[in-house]
Amino acid sequence: MNERNSYQEQLTTGIQEYFEKTSFKAGDIFVLGCSSSEIFGGVIGQNSRLDIGEGIVSTLKEHLDKKGVYLAVQGCEHINRALVIEKEVAEAHDFEIVSVVPALHAGGAAAVAAFHLFTDPVVVEKIVARGGIDIGDTAIGMHVKHVQIPIRTTIKEIGEAHTTFLYSRPKLIGGARAVY
Repeated sequence: MNERNSYQEQLTTGIQEYFEKTSFKAGDIFVLGCSSSEIFGGVIGQNSRLDIGEGIVSTLKEHLDKKGVYLAVQGCEHINRALVIEKEVAEAHDFEIVSVVPALHAGGAAAVAAFHLFTDPVVVEKIVARGGIDIGDTAIGMHVKHVQIPIRTTIKEIGEAHTTFLYSRPKLIGGARAVY
């Protein structure tokens, strides 16, 4: 089995387990943060691999499309963790579109892959996603709705990259007399 298939299989297993434990509905947004460098065993931001980014994004997009869930792909720190998303989603949610095209070393492999694989890609500064996956400790929490909770799956790593699945739940407010 080649390394790309192994990553895709790990991602598929993790995503299937994740969606068994969460309740996304059609139209929700799922965010991906991904370091292809970390997946390959390198240092984040130093060994970007477009083939790995393409494998991860295409696998995830295929799974999400079946559920009617939109994918947003976070870029790296060099574009301030801006996200690639379909233009129709950005417009529907009134997300501010910015002018940048992700590059391998200024955005990262997953963001570049998304920009090529999406139908009408744009880049936005921030979103509010229902949940997501962080592959390689890329810090997606800023893009996931409060309150974020980790979802445990059997997949702890994809390739060599630490993996965290996040979901969100409504805030519990009001204190001791509140009824939930």
